[in-house]
Amino acid sequence: MTTTEAAATGTTDPSGAAPCHGAPAADAPAAASEQHPGPHGYSKQKDQHLKRLRRIEGQIRGLQRMVEEDVYCIDILTQVSASTKALQSFALQLLEEHLRHCVADAALKGGAEIDAKVAEASAAIARLLRT
Repeated sequence: MTTTEAAATGTTDPSGAAPCHGAPAADAPAAASEQHPGPHGYSKQKDQHLKRLRRIEGQIRGLQRMVEEDVYCIDILTQVSASTKALQSFALQLLEEHLRHCVADAALKGGAEIDAKVAEASAAIARLLRT
């Protein structure tokens, strides 16, 4: 898939690599498609992830209320830290699922796609470390 085709379908990928859609390579075992039913590594746990994100959203709204109610600075900072840790934990889970699904799928296909997926994952890890 070209970058133009990917942009037209809304499936762009910062690395320029074709997105992983869970479909195994032609020579991949059939069990690979059973292991990853959705287009992304997080698809099997999508409901759990959404629930977790809604909980984090509630934490952020709680921070807003704390500021509105003039809560003591240190108490707000404690909640900021908890919210940050929750987001970091979510990000690590998502990264692990990406490695297990998208990067592993690219490894089965080989060629330039694996290099692109590893570079993409490395860039994502670098961004997480900067936060």
